[in-house]
Amino acid sequence: MNHRGVGRTLPWRRRPQVLVAARPDEPRRVPPGTRAVVAGGGIAGVSAAVVLAERGAAVTLLEAAPTLGGRLGAWPHTVPDGSEQVVEHGFHAFFRHYDTWRSILRRIDPELGFLRPVEGYPVISRRWPAEDLGDLPAAPPWNLLALFARSPSLRLREVAGADAGLGFALLAHDPEATVARFDAWSADEFLTRLGVSERARQMLFEAFARSFFCDQGGLSAAELVAMFHYYFLGNPAGIGFDAPSEDHLTAIWAPLAAHLRGRGTEIRTGARVTALERAGRSWRVHGGGEPVEAEHVVLALDPGALRTLLAQSPIAPELARRAAALSIAPPFAVTRLWLDRDVRPERAVFNAVSGEPTLDSVTVYSRLEGGSARWAARTGGSVVELHSYACRAPDVATATARMRAELAGLWPETAEAGVHHLQERLEATAPAFPPGTAGTRPRVVTDAPGVRVAGDFVECPYPSGLMERAAMTGVLAANDVLAAVGAGPEEIRGIAARGVLAGLPVHRLGRLGPGAPRPDPAER
Repeated sequence: MNHRGVGRTLPWRRRPQVLVAARPDEPRRVPPGTRAVVAGGGIAGVSAAVVLAERGAAVTLLEAAPTLGGRLGAWPHTVPDGSEQVVEHGFHAFFRHYDTWRSILRRIDPELGFLRPVEGYPVISRRWPAEDLGDLPAAPPWNLLALFARSPSLRLREVAGADAGLGFALLAHDPEATVARFDAWSADEFLTRLGVSERARQMLFEAFARSFFCDQGGLSAAELVAMFHYYFLGNPAGIGFDAPSEDHLTAIWAPLAAHLRGRGTEIRTGARVTALERAGRSWRVHGGGEPVEAEHVVLALDPGALRTLLAQSPIAPELARRAAALSIAPPFAVTRLWLDRDVRPERAVFNAVSGEPTLDSVTVYSRLEGGSARWAARTGGSVVELHSYACRAPDVATATARMRAELAGLWPETAEAGVHHLQERLEATAPAFPPGTAGTRPRVVTDAPGVRVAGDFVECPYPSGLMERAAMTGVLAANDVLAAVGAGPEEIRGIAARGVLAGLPVHRLGRLGPGAPRPDPAER
């Protein structure tokens, strides 16, 4: 594979870079008789299955849930008035630099017409006025300069005494150097040492950090710096994002399932993979009816399911060791409310929340998604979703009660709103990236010949996160299958791995402001 994208992010590099180049000189189609089993029907598994099926492989896709999608999944739900809604695991932002995932989605809509822009990116708080991270210049460092110019959380008094070396480290991301310097730190330790005001920390840093499903004590500072690089400081597409104008089942998963079936893929839902064993030169996969045999397997399971499967199927000691070491993030809670009245017209569609013990985001679905909008228009109500990313509540009812109380403090008009219906979930399926774990997670290629792993927790050689990391590792897994059978790879595009200040001695900078101490010699 042609691994590029290791250069520095520069302000004028506005287009995605080719990370893995297509090979027109190599066959596109796989040899007849090539078979693959993909275990897991979320973004990673479906991305792998799409590439393999389009290249002529006979693919069997096994998904434990009744519907495809994983944590992006959606399913029908009947509300008490008899109308059918489709509900999801929670709001997801389709960032515009998700080049791999958007490439998969273009299979069902080349123009991505089902996505609509979500205006703004407000961070709301009871303590401070809202700040909007949207509508910034796209390219670094102009986006950062614009943020400093307009954000009251970054006025001189808010950053006086801040550690300039750590601040500029956010612009100096380098995969190896960042891990070496910061992986032993937690995000909490990084933000404490950064030394900005409480306002700047809560309004600009903590709301961002918690969106990766972890509390700051459980998130590696190296991962935090990498995600700042990927989503903001090294990303030439900007922080703007879109969302589907209809529910995920209608807009994404039903069309992708039809696309796969049209290329001969067998899709089995309600098929939890229970065991994997050698069968001559092939693998036998058990789960969901008759076992399936294939020379190539992609395990696109969530971390807990992968760990359980490998404990029951001792096929590869190195893979088993890495899977056993995976951490699962604290539970996340999602509650959707069908209210008897609308929220105030100035409320944004999506709102990050800062400073509340439980509530991390609020999405007004009746201003976003067609089914909810139609229900609200018919009833005069609204549909609002509440999300807690690293939820400490002991059960889902407590989580809902806490989030509703916190919402009432932020949006008083919801305090007296009647609830026609609610749908709530509390689950722990997201990966964690705790300090000291860089380099320990499973890689796409494993020590079991013919077995690959994909997912948003997998070590990826290119900058990526969340949905894009899932899609990218899925395509990388498919590419490894294609290489094994002599076919050319699927092109992968993305951003540069290194920030605008990578390689410069930013760690030698001291703290800001007169009389600030010089940098610690140990940091030189």
